[in-house]
Amino acid sequence: MPAATQYRSGDPVKFEILGILRVVDGGAHRTPSAQKVRTLLTTLLIRPNEVVSAEQLIYEIWGENPPRRARAALHVYVSQLRKFLAGPEEPEDRIITQPPGYLIRVPYGDLDVNVFRRHLQQGRTHARAQRHEEATLALGAALKLLHGEELDRLQGGGITRNFVTWLEEVRLECQEMLIESSLSLGRHRESVSTLQSLTARYPLHEAFYRQLMIALYRSDRRAEALRTYQSARGTLREELGLDPGDALFDLHHAILLADDRLQLRQAV
Repeated sequence: MPAATQYRSGDPVKFEILGILRVVDGGAHRTPSAQKVRTLLTTLLIRPNEVVSAEQLIYEIWGENPPRRARAALHVYVSQLRKFLAGPEEPEDRIITQPPGYLIRVPYGDLDVNVFRRHLQQGRTHARAQRHEEATLALGAALKLLHGEELDRLQGGGITRNFVTWLEEVRLECQEMLIESSLSLGRHRESVSTLQSLTARYPLHEAFYRQLMIALYRSDRRAEALRTYQSARGTLREELGLDPGDALFDLHHAILLADDRLQLRQAV
């Protein structure tokens, strides 16, 4: 299969939780209108095909102060969710009651986070093997699945918070690897604007400053590369009271010396 067709942006998924919660139904998108039902569905989808206890679900929905009849209310929300998911294309109940709680049945490829994980792992494998063109395709497909940040606003418990933390970490990893492979392919000029946005969004993430300095230097913008280092140092000192790490310091020194090793090495 040609690499260009291996990573399609339209992988068929029926549930999307990487941002805005959506259920894909024949090309149309649906979302439960009730906030607590959305939280219930999100929590079950974070742990697909795995029993989530009633106690955990209650904590995700109400936090530290559940109502006196929380378990009865949970049963009502589960019933509402079953009705929401029911339809002609859903002959079987996806929500299974299994002590001590409930699980949602979802085939691996019907959940966008699983598709994301597959693309991310493929991207890691290609990047480590120096197959940078394939890496950019896989990592780009992974990032396209991150279509919003509604999860950051959910008032969930530990399950949701841990998932949001993991998602932010892998988002950074994915973006960093994508830029690294793009730079290895000589796409430094195209990477500058993306990296400027990333350093503004993640001002304490030194790797993006390093990549931006390299991209600027290779684009014959040496003075801007040096100013980027000064900006990074000022931000880190103000926010953390720290100087940049060795990687940024050494890169700054190499740019001052116009070190030939900073130029892209073309394959022979």
